[in-house]
Amino acid sequence: MARKRYDRDFRISAVRLVTEQGYTLDQAAKSLGISSQSIREWKVKLAKEGVVFTKPNETAEEEMRRLRAENKRLQMERDILKKAATYFASLNP
Repeated sequence: MARKRYDRDFRISAVRLVTEQGYTLDQAAKSLGISSQSIREWKVKLAKEGVVFTKPNETAEEEMRRLRAENKRLQMERDILKKAATYFASLNP
């Protein structure tokens, strides 16, 4: 039996049903007549390609909390790199 091929737009739409519109994998797969495993695989592949899917239930507060945590982590990384650069610069007179 030959495997069906779906175009990129169809795959993106299928993944968006789950990621942005709140469908479960099984609901989306059943409504489209495909397997939930296909949607799972497409999501991973599209994420590697750089396709961004927004979270449907992320409120402004949750987004702020997430962004603050990311900002704090990035500042710590920057500080570590500054200290390392200073240390290595002091080794080379």
